[in-house]
Amino acid sequence: MTEQTSGSCAGCGITIQTEDAKRPGYAPASALGRKVVICQRCYRIKHYNEVAPVGMGDDDFLRILDGIGSTESLVVMVVDIFDFQGSWLRGLPRFVGKNPILLVGNKVDLLPRNINLNRVRNWMQHEAKERGLRPEDVVLISAAKGDHIDELLNRIGELRKGRDVYIVGVTNVGKSTMINRILHDYGSTDMEITTSPFPGTTLDKIEIPLEDGRSIFDTPGIINRDQIGHMVSPADLRKITPRSRINSKVYQLDDGQSLFLGGLARIDFVRGPRQPLVVYVDNDLYIHRTKLEKADEVLAKHHGTLLVPPTGEEAVKALPPFAKHSFKIKPTETTTDIVISGLGWVSLQGKHEASIVVHAPKGVSVGMRKGLI
Repeated sequence: MTEQTSGSCAGCGITIQTEDAKRPGYAPASALGRKVVICQRCYRIKHYNEVAPVGMGDDDFLRILDGIGSTESLVVMVVDIFDFQGSWLRGLPRFVGKNPILLVGNKVDLLPRNINLNRVRNWMQHEAKERGLRPEDVVLISAAKGDHIDELLNRIGELRKGRDVYIVGVTNVGKSTMINRILHDYGSTDMEITTSPFPGTTLDKIEIPLEDGRSIFDTPGIINRDQIGHMVSPADLRKITPRSRINSKVYQLDDGQSLFLGGLARIDFVRGPRQPLVVYVDNDLYIHRTKLEKADEVLAKHHGTLLVPPTGEEAVKALPPFAKHSFKIKPTETTTDIVISGLGWVSLQGKHEASIVVHAPKGVSVGMRKGLI
């Protein structure tokens, strides 16, 4: 792999400009003589972990992705295993045309230690098929830890057949972290793509030349508006984003009991025989159990204080009001997951009937799926 050669930011891909510090792509003129040039926004994200929103809309992201279908390339779609539903890139066939797709499940290091990875691969194949996608293969990796990067590179080499590679996905699935891992382990250590926990870090296509004259392109992440992370402050986003392996928490619930997942969701066990609910969320997220009849009162009294995030009165006001989602769990041979996009999921064994109501901020996707674990 070779070094940066264009007048674009090596961190986010945007065209570098030196005229207006308030517009995206600004870098001081003194930075242009450096071997690798990054914009001021990427510099601040990298060194100060600052939030730096920019004025890019959905149309800008779609414009960049629309051209993939006219190319002959391998498309690598990256999803967040911990937030599979929220990180699914809807409408992908519209972008890729007839190009083959390799599905990559990132953040495998967050899953409980005893999970069977072959079962996860089969589960992802099943979920992809349910969504109308038939990938050539599924690879599980941890971009942060470097796990299974060799396997990923081998499959990319086998499937691309001398073509370009486009890396696609929604925001925050770890695309740029994955490419940085590849660069550091197998390519240039000078170039580094900017990564952060904030949506919209990559602003334009980033081209990474390959030795055979082709390139890997990192594309901007499409924003899935139904993820809860887009409705909380950057500080609260860090509190709900897992950084280490998830430890499941088991709650034996009787009907008429509720669980608060911080102050971002409430799960009511409305009816059914006593049974365990297994919660998979960030290890530090506060979970509060109470009686269903008291749940409204508890929320009104403690939202933003005991039940956090959201943290503080202003954050509570900024959060959309809760909407209800009702689910009927029927006895099955497998577990059933109820997923709150961007927050985590609750698993029921499926041995008994259950009536569940989930309260989550309006606009957040809440759904039911075949159990992952």
